[in-house]
Amino acid sequence: MMQQALDELERRRDQARMGGGRKRIDAQHAKGKLTARERLEVLFDEGSFEEYDMFVEHNCTDFGMEEQVVSGDGVVTGSGTINGRLVFAYSQDFTVFGGSLSERHAEKICKVMDMALKVGAPVIGLNDSGGARIQEGVASLGGYAEVFQRNVLASGVVPQLSMIMGPCAGGAVYSPAMTDFIFMVKDSSYMFVTGPDVVKTVTNEVVTQEELGGAITHTTKSGVADVAFENDIEALMAARDFIDYLPASNREEVPERPTADAWDREEPGLDQLVPASSNQPYDMHELIRKTVDEGEFFELQPAHAANIIIGFGRIEGRTVGIVANQPMVLAGCLDIAASKKAGRFVRFCDAFEIPIVTFVDVPGFLPGVGQEHNGIIKNGAKLLFAYAEATVPKITVITRKAYGGAYDVMASKHLRGDLNYAWPTAEIAVMGAKGAVEIIFRGLSEADIAEKTKEYEDRFANPFVAASKGFIDEVIMPHSTRRRIALGLRKLRNKQLDNPWKKHDNIPL
Repeated sequence: MMQQALDELERRRDQARMGGGRKRIDAQHAKGKLTARERLEVLFDEGSFEEYDMFVEHNCTDFGMEEQVVSGDGVVTGSGTINGRLVFAYSQDFTVFGGSLSERHAEKICKVMDMALKVGAPVIGLNDSGGARIQEGVASLGGYAEVFQRNVLASGVVPQLSMIMGPCAGGAVYSPAMTDFIFMVKDSSYMFVTGPDVVKTVTNEVVTQEELGGAITHTTKSGVADVAFENDIEALMAARDFIDYLPASNREEVPERPTADAWDREEPGLDQLVPASSNQPYDMHELIRKTVDEGEFFELQPAHAANIIIGFGRIEGRTVGIVANQPMVLAGCLDIAASKKAGRFVRFCDAFEIPIVTFVDVPGFLPGVGQEHNGIIKNGAKLLFAYAEATVPKITVITRKAYGGAYDVMASKHLRGDLNYAWPTAEIAVMGAKGAVEIIFRGLSEADIAEKTKEYEDRFANPFVAASKGFIDEVIMPHSTRRRIALGLRKLRNKQLDNPWKKHDNIPL
């Protein structure tokens, strides 16, 4: 009798594992995609994934759906470990009703999200779905909203990562949009609110799925997604690395991993990083890689708003968030896209107690009618607001230009920067020397302007005026940047700083 029951359990499990059946699994593979369960096998440590709700079925009786019932109902949910740390996940199964979301499918997702929130562990969603299950009508829409509500409650409490590994359209896009990070797969994933057919009907614009909402579009133009990967495996392996940088929840410290990289390692090459001419660019990635442990830097949104660099590295084995102006792109100016990109990253770091290191070389905000009309004022204020409200340790290094309002915005002393350092090459001023002279001394001859420009440069194109006012804590040697940051982070580990009580702030959206 007992053996019969055990056999029956095995039979039912095997059936559930087959999802939509062999034919549909083959079709998924033919598209170069893994199945929902194969993806979880790659994502989690071997044998660690424990599935929940394997036998859940939908409750729809319309349009002949009572005849079509598949165990699990199109989504695999559960938890396991990634590099030994607990993570919850759900993986939509495109072989079952096209991964479409039903009421029960949504309930399964909500259950793992509730559990993750209860115990304080990250949630990873693997999206591969045709959208709402139309046969269920409004019950399916209600399911989406239940998921949305949990995304919002979990925001800032546990890290949320969305992996778009197939279609994601209509209401479905708003759950990933509210998570912290989005990874996409080139040529097999897309996100849009309305598809190409509707776009053509309404606006007469002809566009492919890929152009409208593919991985390249969202990691370059829109900035909706963070990174585009070549295939499922590459994306999942990157997610394993990425999760290693994040704390389990806002109640946990950042993870620590042993490192052989000496905290006081010097980098003599950095003494030559900044070119002699202040109009010449250099690659800020070099400074980042030479500062962090083992040169490992996980960059986010590398192809969007490249005039600012964001991502995670480690110092003495502990995660830090890095924000840096990039002189190679738009001379490192702040614009709308860069402000939004960095602003959200700073807020993520602040929510999860990840210290922020800022490398500054900023000539100002990008001028232009387009920028003004699209709201550079409100958008630039997002980054300013994010830095000002952040209470985590903040260390700032000014390598070259820090001009005008952009000097203030980039984690300056005045926005409660804890340690603000400048290289000897730093120029902290209201604006560039020539522009300043032309305003102060109107109507001078070219020769006189050149002379006054030299005078202004001698006066302000250095870090010492700011240092004399205490706006810079120390002028440091470029080669000692890592050592200074490491020491600073040690000192700031027990930093205590609270903002005034409020229900929440009103960031300029």
